[in-house]
Amino acid sequence: MDKIQIFKFISEQKTAFIASVNAQGFPVVSAMLAPRKIDGNDIYFSTNTSSNKVKQYLENNKGCVYFYKRGKFKYQGVSIMGETEVCTDQATKEMIWRFGDKLFYKQGVTDPDYCVLKFKCISAEYYCDFKIETIIF
Repeated sequence: MDKIQIFKFISEQKTAFIASVNAQGFPVVSAMLAPRKIDGNDIYFSTNTSSNKVKQYLENNKGCVYFYKRGKFKYQGVSIMGETEVCTDQATKEMIWRFGDKLFYKQGVTDPDYCVLKFKCISAEYYCDFKIETIIF
């Protein structure tokens, strides 16, 4: 599996699991909706500025994103290690904004509780059929 195939796999999944590191040094995993955008080695998610994960990424930007697909006879998963940037600038927020987001962010794209997580992929481990492949981005 190469980088292009990894991003194709990611784009077909509806859920992502992202991990941040809390103040005590423990990983914290959160389920997220599928990424809004993949651009180069960057994966973009929308989230609440007030969330714990945003506070954790501001303290320690190391993170992990996991995607999986479970079939009847085959399980595939990819764990991507990287660094997360919390983006609150208007241009980035507008870039991934969707009409339905107003349901979560009452003030719209300018809502101060709306931000973007920009995850920069560094490496990945892809698992399928009892084999693991490592991909460097």
